[in-house]
Amino acid sequence: MPTRMTQIIAGFLGFALLATFVVGLSISISQGFAGFYGGLPFAIIVGFVLILAFYDFFTGCLKKKPSADAASAEHTEQP
Repeated sequence: MPTRMTQIIAGFLGFALLATFVVGLSISISQGFAGFYGGLPFAIIVGFVLILAFYDFFTGCLKKKPSADAASAEHTEQP
């Protein structure tokens, strides 16, 4: 299992690459044949997708997870 720091670095790198690609794609569509108003729906979709991707990065890598001892203590039965 990768360490927490490895997960954070890999997750941030993946999010940054995704964001760079889709934002660049959105800019090229808006500056190209479609124009600003033709590329606006795609830009809105890109914004929504980036919000979802950041939320996944946050919950998967940055949010503090409960320790294994605390989780096992909750599930033990007390007589």
